[in-house]
Amino acid sequence: MITFLTLLQINTDDVILNSLETIQKTSLKLVVRLLINLISVFILVRFIYFKSNKKSDLNFTFYMFNIVIFFICFLLNKVELSLGAAFGLFAVFGMLRYRTEDISIKDMTYLFLVIALGLITSITKIKNTDDSIEYLFMAAINAIILSIAFVLESNIFSKKEQVKLIVYEKIALISQQNQTALIEDIKQRTGLNVHRLIISKIDFVNDSALIKVYYFEVKE
Repeated sequence: MITFLTLLQINTDDVILNSLETIQKTSLKLVVRLLINLISVFILVRFIYFKSNKKSDLNFTFYMFNIVIFFICFLLNKVELSLGAAFGLFAVFGMLRYRTEDISIKDMTYLFLVIALGLITSITKIKNTDDSIEYLFMAAINAIILSIAFVLESNIFSKKEQVKLIVYEKIALISQQNQTALIEDIKQRTGLNVHRLIISKIDFVNDSALIKVYYFEVKE
């Protein structure tokens, strides 16, 4: 009886020790992956998105989406979540759209990117390799994504086109034959390098028009 209890105690101690070692290894992986993830998202939001768009109102959304996706996928992956289920979860979050305010396609693309970074850093696994190799691989993938985003946001390959909606009161100039004069008038009034426009709405009652103007951003 004593021998049985002794063996039981030894087995219990082994289970506890193995559990603690597993928790320690998992915690270390969590911290390192989270660090890689946060650094990547910070670079994307602060040095690519903000530098190009000069907006910070979506920062909370970007960071929270990324962090929540990271933790959900990391924890579920540790309980043998299939890759297909993880991407299904990713698709659900990726299709979310706020109905309370308009979010541009570009902002939605950045939301897609921060979700993708969270997924990459949380579920990427290379069989039969050291953890450090996995971390380097994840960092390299994130660096490639960030580099592509930076290049596309820059003026390296093409001029950056911006768009604004304006209310225009000289309704006599909105006809097709006066488009050149209309563009020149808008250029003088706004100081924008307008090169094309679309008349979105005409209000004959108030003699005004809603015009979407496209212009090239002046490089400082």
